[in-house]
Amino acid sequence: MKDIYILGIESSCDETSCSIVLNGTKEIATTISSQIDIHKEYGGVVPEIASREHVKNITIIIEECLEKAKMDIKDIDAIAITYGPGLIGSLLIGLEAAKTLSFIYNKPLVPVHHIAGHIYANSLEKEMQFPLLALVVSGGHTELVLMSDHYSFEKLGGTLDDAIGECYDKVARVIGLEYPGGPKIDKLASIGNPTYKLPVPLNDDSYNFSFSGLKSAVINLNHKLEQRGEEINKADLAKSFQTVAISSLINKTKKAIQNYNIKNLIVAGGVAASKGLRDEIFKLGEELNVDVTIPQMKYCTDNAAMIAAAGYYAYKLGRIADLKLNSKSSDKLS
Repeated sequence: MKDIYILGIESSCDETSCSIVLNGTKEIATTISSQIDIHKEYGGVVPEIASREHVKNITIIIEECLEKAKMDIKDIDAIAITYGPGLIGSLLIGLEAAKTLSFIYNKPLVPVHHIAGHIYANSLEKEMQFPLLALVVSGGHTELVLMSDHYSFEKLGGTLDDAIGECYDKVARVIGLEYPGGPKIDKLASIGNPTYKLPVPLNDDSYNFSFSGLKSAVINLNHKLEQRGEEINKADLAKSFQTVAISSLINKTKKAIQNYNIKNLIVAGGVAASKGLRDEIFKLGEELNVDVTIPQMKYCTDNAAMIAAAGYYAYKLGRIADLKLNSKSSDKLS
């Protein structure tokens, strides 16, 4: 079988990234320009600034990726691009770059849903075995997705309000932690104790999630302690929050595994980098005798390798777009 090289481009938020992946499983080269230090000053991503940075970096990142791989664009079989969901201004920069390459070099243009990219980051670890359950946990998404084959996505449930990653960042901000707050909450939780009582969100029989109530409970608790002049133990509050948040993810995932008789579980998205979550997911896998796959840390956060990996399977299925392809700030995974 002929080897297929996919060049992927990712610019859905504040990371400008380009990657070349072979046959959907082997990363050849990846380049990333991060904007964390820029947005840190504002406590979160500023969309207009993010899009301007993408404009400055996109061509450099693509050129550096090809140089790193010691390849020419003519060696590439197709261009995979994140078309959505994400920040519309950021998405458009990457899309226009991908369209330009597709047009000039006559390469197929493969549209990739951002969440499909996160899911297929797992194919860079090992071959995906079906049927499988994907727990998607990121700054904008919290979903349980059932897959019977490649690009067969059945959403079992999702967040009704805040995504888990968004909740992490907001809680971090409340207790005075610098952006991005998620990793800092995770680190603090590792040395804390769950001494603060917080409500368990949406403890029902559905596969849906809700984190706004948990976020509000942390805000109210913090405010109440400040009013009383009591010192907040940040490590204990981080541990209390993370314990409840992760238990919600684990309980719903466990229910889906048992009800659908799943033997393969994958975790996808930026929050998959959380040590607290990773530890609990592997415990769940051992308890239920389920094979668990979680990407390496570098594949959890936004990167183009995952887009190129997903793009390979989309390309094999004939999912090719024309130059009328447009970005979407929100879109259903299909």
